[in-house]
Amino acid sequence: MVRKTKQRDVILRVLLGTASHPTADWIYEQVRKELPHISLGTVYRNLNLLKLEGKILELDLADSLSRFDGYAREHYHFRCERCGHIFDVDEPADEEIDKRVARSTGFTVSCHRLEFRGLCWDCQPQGTAEGIANSPRNTMQVGSGGQS
Repeated sequence: MVRKTKQRDVILRVLLGTASHPTADWIYEQVRKELPHISLGTVYRNLNLLKLEGKILELDLADSLSRFDGYAREHYHFRCERCGHIFDVDEPADEEIDKRVARSTGFTVSCHRLEFRGLCWDCQPQGTAEGIANSPRNTMQVGSGGQS
């Protein structure tokens, strides 16, 4: 069992307090407001421990930097191809895919990651069939990937 620390508590609180999918650097800057002497290495170590404990997810979605998600249940994401924001898609992970791949390959599949891509509501042309009129905002958790 991993010992509970103030640093880890603050890091988790910061991550749970944002709907974005921030980088470790963004988390570090936020945590430093409360713990000014914390190091970036401490943030990285604690993010890794939180991930190993299953309290957060680390997203490696074809980015050069990992992003972190305080919503630890396996779920899908949508990335806007124009602005780069990442949104949680409120759909359960399809476990049947894991079973089909295991049957067809003989591999043991523990999970899969799926990322949808396209244009978010703000980046879609106004008045198009794919635009705001048909955007079911209530089916997605609106959590932008920006760090504002």
